[in-house]
Amino acid sequence: MASLEDFVALSLTPLSWRRDLGSDLRSGRPPGEMLDQLIATQGARRRHSARRYAIVDLRARAEAALALAQARRIAPLPWNDPDYPPALAAVHDPPPMLWTRGHRPVLASMAVAIVGSRAGSPYAIAVAERLAGELASRDVLVVSGLARGVDSAAHRGAVGTSGRTVAVLGSGVDVIYPREHAALADAVADRGLLLSELAPGTSPHPYFFPLRNRIISGLSRAVVVIEAGEKSGSLITARCALEQGRDVLAVPGNILTGRNRGGHALLRDGAKIVETADDILDELGADTMPSGTATTARAGPAGDALSNPVLRALIEGEPADLDVIADRTGMPASRLLPRLFELEMCGLVCRLGGGRFMRLDRSC
Repeated sequence: MASLEDFVALSLTPLSWRRDLGSDLRSGRPPGEMLDQLIATQGARRRHSARRYAIVDLRARAEAALALAQARRIAPLPWNDPDYPPALAAVHDPPPMLWTRGHRPVLASMAVAIVGSRAGSPYAIAVAERLAGELASRDVLVVSGLARGVDSAAHRGAVGTSGRTVAVLGSGVDVIYPREHAALADAVADRGLLLSELAPGTSPHPYFFPLRNRIISGLSRAVVVIEAGEKSGSLITARCALEQGRDVLAVPGNILTGRNRGGHALLRDGAKIVETADDILDELGADTMPSGTATTARAGPAGDALSNPVLRALIEGEPADLDVIADRTGMPASRLLPRLFELEMCGLVCRLGGGRFMRLDRSC
């Protein structure tokens, strides 16, 4: 039986060791078994690492991380928890563990990521705040990275409309970086969520920020890039999004400054131009009415069960993970998720732990 300590210990190994563990996690393989194999195989190649990541030491560190989380009111979210976001569960290298502060139910909402330059121009800041506010007012979850510039503007825009937003950190959720965003982080946690794959107490490190970008895109249906230069970290998020089958959109900017060459390159490669939130929601096929009701697809998601390929692929009362459903329908996992979410909202599908879904005749 999978234990919380095993998931934490697995998450404490280097990411390079576990880049290909997604299929093992989705198959339900016990984390303790995966951990033992990683130590045996990776440790044999890197003897110095084997000593550092010994089983006993990893499990002791896992216990310490859980104790610190409890003391600081940080909620652990392991892979097998029903609240683990299925969109993220579908990516190639999902985190075995997430650590959260705030309101986890927001992870069930349709999400759009807004990312861009840390040294954003006044134009970029204004556009990020406006787009985030428009999306949040339509009950769309705004995802970003709490960085300076566009990221923080997106969070402020969502919070300013009393909307929901998720900040994915490149540190533990109890170590806010940059420090001047401590008040903003509290505001995000008040209505949304602070989230990280890094254990509590972990300090920020340059290596962590590119890694967290796959989580930002993995949580989202689409990624919107605002003012990205040719070497912007936002382009890493965009690349992750494309690899994960997400939509990538970009806001056009001033051609004279060179600040937006990366964003314009995305547009030349086929990214949709974004001017308003309606452009984003149109691309996703979602309702654009700004109301207190949840955003849903225009077309009836359930339809006749006999004509719905996703429902036909599910056997009532029998859980199935995304890989199984993808094999049965011939659809990629990334394209299945929106349909499964819509079916869940109609009470025809229930979401279980470990990225699994089950067909129902009633709401779960």
